[in-house]
Amino acid sequence: MSEDNKVHAQTRENFGKGFARRLRAAGKIPAVIYGHGTAPQHVALPGHQVSLLIRRANAVLEIDVDGTEQLALVKDVQKDPVHQVIEHIDLLVVKKGEKIQVDVPVVVLGEPFAGTIANLDAPSISLEVEATHIPEHVEVDVEGLEDGTHITAADLTLPKGAVLLAEPELLVVAISVPAATAAADNETEEGDAEAAEPAAEAAE
Repeated sequence: MSEDNKVHAQTRENFGKGFARRLRAAGKIPAVIYGHGTAPQHVALPGHQVSLLIRRANAVLEIDVDGTEQLALVKDVQKDPVHQVIEHIDLLVVKKGEKIQVDVPVVVLGEPFAGTIANLDAPSISLEVEATHIPEHVEVDVEGLEDGTHITAADLTLPKGAVLLAEPELLVVAISVPAATAAADNETEEGDAEAAEPAAEAAE
């Protein structure tokens, strides 16, 4: 694990919205650590450091609580819907070498054929991976792909050691012509057909 992922947490014994507000005002984030049959631990995390770490999806933190270190996966982040302030974090205890299920973001690379767009139907994909080797994302290359091309979960190139948990036929990316462009093309074709009719009649 990277030194950057090491977090020193403080055990908290006081609860309630008022105490949580005071914690956040002091630059800390309330959190709970649970899993592997252990009793839930209620802790306070350093706000600025953790806010930066959890920008990455499925971040795994090495947490020191009163001298005891353990690995924990960021399972859920609760934010204020208006101010987007982190209100609480749920952390799941994991072990080195353990296989876990995570939803990994899908990133589209390249440009499809001219006049088409790549529609990302599945922004994330469910994988089984080692807890300490979670990929940041799964890449999908759409360079030069034409209208009507479909990329499913089964078509993805997965990171080493990852196992696909999503349905193989899950649609991930679809290449299509934008609706406005298709409608304009249809109108042009209809106009050409209408213009051709009088010309044909005149020729008769």
